[in-house]
Amino acid sequence: MQGVLFIISAPSGAGKTTLIHRLLDQVPGGTFSVSHTTRPPRPGEIDGRDYHFVSRGEFLKMRDEGEFAEWAQVHEHLYGTAKSEIESRADKYDYVIFEIDCQGAASLRKHFPRAVSCFILPPSMEVLKTRLMHRHTETEHSLQVRLHNARVEIARAHEFDYCLVNDDINRTTGQLIAVLEAAMHRSYRFRHKIDTLLKEEV
Repeated sequence: MQGVLFIISAPSGAGKTTLIHRLLDQVPGGTFSVSHTTRPPRPGEIDGRDYHFVSRGEFLKMRDEGEFAEWAQVHEHLYGTAKSEIESRADKYDYVIFEIDCQGAASLRKHFPRAVSCFILPPSMEVLKTRLMHRHTETEHSLQVRLHNARVEIARAHEFDYCLVNDDINRTTGQLIAVLEAAMHRSYRFRHKIDTLLKEEV
């Protein structure tokens, strides 16, 4: 039984990374699809765990050779999900988490229509701005860019299967787990079990 492909998107500062780590800690059998990016690592990020950090030249070479299932430019940097990541992880795990932007999510859904997608909304734009400022990694220019892009991304939230408002991390984690568990019990994933039951003689 191939693992569920679980797409999670959100504007920067909405808390998706924290939610994903909590989900992986609380629901066994999952893994995180590590994307490639041209942006520099933030403090505490590790190459190969959080992202595959590559040069722009390396990224474009992979893109031109058709190695990405999806890729997009976000906040002046390039992000992409390698096909090898999806193939290797979906065969080994119960679910695979994809932390990608709206453009990437749309591309991934085209390739994998049974993927489940969830968009994380902030409680308000003011809260989002405060969270971004508390990172102490944004210049005034980059802050305004992220807030502008957040509105663009939020406008596409209706494209996703589910939306969650991250106003309380514990409650939102529980809601995210509920969405995943529902996806793991979709009927198509039990086709083999159904066929086996129908062949049994009693």
